[in-house]
Amino acid sequence: MTPFNLAACCLRHNAALRPQKTALILTGAGLAQSLTYGELDLAVRRLAAGFSSLGLAPGARIVIRRGNDLLYVLSFFAALAAGHVALPSSAQLTVEEVGRLVADSRAEALICSESLQAAGGVRVIGEAELLRLAAFPPRDYAATGPDDPAYLIYTSGTSSRPKGVLHAQRVALGREPMLDAWEGVGETDIVLHAGAMNWTYTLGVGLMDPFRRGATAVLYNGPADAGVWPRLIARHGATIFAAVPGVYRQMLRHEACTRENFASLRHGLTAGEALPPTLAAAFTAKTGKPLYEALGMSEISTYISTGPDVAWRPGSPGKPQPGRRVAILPIAGGDAPLPAGESGLIAVHRSDPGLMLGYWRNPEAEAEVFRGEWFVGGDVAHFDADGYIWLHGRADDLMNAGGYRVSPAEVEAVLCAAPGVADAAAAEREVREDVRVICAFIVLSPGAQADEAALKTHCAAHLAGYKTPKKFVFVDRLPRTRNGKIARRLL
Repeated sequence: MTPFNLAACCLRHNAALRPQKTALILTGAGLAQSLTYGELDLAVRRLAAGFSSLGLAPGARIVIRRGNDLLYVLSFFAALAAGHVALPSSAQLTVEEVGRLVADSRAEALICSESLQAAGGVRVIGEAELLRLAAFPPRDYAATGPDDPAYLIYTSGTSSRPKGVLHAQRVALGREPMLDAWEGVGETDIVLHAGAMNWTYTLGVGLMDPFRRGATAVLYNGPADAGVWPRLIARHGATIFAAVPGVYRQMLRHEACTRENFASLRHGLTAGEALPPTLAAAFTAKTGKPLYEALGMSEISTYISTGPDVAWRPGSPGKPQPGRRVAILPIAGGDAPLPAGESGLIAVHRSDPGLMLGYWRNPEAEAEVFRGEWFVGGDVAHFDADGYIWLHGRADDLMNAGGYRVSPAEVEAVLCAAPGVADAAAAEREVREDVRVICAFIVLSPGAQADEAALKTHCAAHLAGYKTPKKFVFVDRLPRTRNGKIARRLL
């Protein structure tokens, strides 16, 4: 078996080829921190040696619960470099939530602040201990194999129990198609990502992918502020910016969103939820730069996208990236791909190196998503004659209107295009026992007045009667996760 280590793929070659080039910039309220590729490689291998000194078993899970800081980055890559499995988690998790992660993953170590304790007798590595481990003489990268586990991500599902998505070291190969087809990233790029480090979108697009191409990654760890992104793009000369649609929407309303601040940018990347065509058009009109959308999931990251060589079609996330085997399978079951024009579940072939190894200790959930040689996600869509994917929402998000299946994404796109609407979400709502209707949650633009009649008229002009919301609720903001996704369970 030829050794293959994900951390080595990201860092070792660059440390040898371009040791003095800036690899990472962490910027926030204070002074920015930066590391060259030579410094980053050395720091990761030092901490990896520190982890090795703890006597952890090969493949041991190491939970990381920190903010967006340098030690988070070092801990993630050092766990991989030592042959362990990194388990990134949010700094916002409670002690109880962390305890559940530790118990389910059977983690052997927990990296966090000194004050956080976790049940289960796991070794807690606080700030002082982590700094001690980071001072060890460096070790070489572990001689892991391509199918050995690398990191474990917990993601919400249809049940109350989060699922652990286990990825292999070979995920580096699985990400290759998106580097050109979606991101268009190269050695000279400076990539700014707006997400938190515990999210696979940030770990992948914000760190792994720039490192794979020898580019510079910029991450932010300061207070939330929609105006900070245009200023950071200008300050660091960012050429690629990545965020969820909600961040772009907030940014467009800020006075800092000017063409001058976006002068260095070549394009923006968006993923995490559907990109409303009106938002994409507004961003390009205001900044003069295109947005490239991608569709993905924790189990395989992004695999369908627009990009430098795939023209944007309003309402579609694009085409399968080169080399991907993607099909539409019947919702009811079976593994025979459907022809263009017919709706079903998007499926990815099991041979894709970016596909997860499986769900951690959850064979029941795993059995539900594999059909023969296909992994089947929850997105309902169809191919058009030109190979573009058109989404109809999540199979588990689809609303039921009088027996008809209705996509919230379709309703939201219409609502967001209505005059005076800044943001919108759609969800089922129970109005009486056994009676559920489609409800629209509306955030008005500054100065706009709540006009339910006008919204109903607008929807009636663009949606079939059974798709039109029956109730409208005007709110100051929509509930969203830290990474900007609509928290539908809170609607």
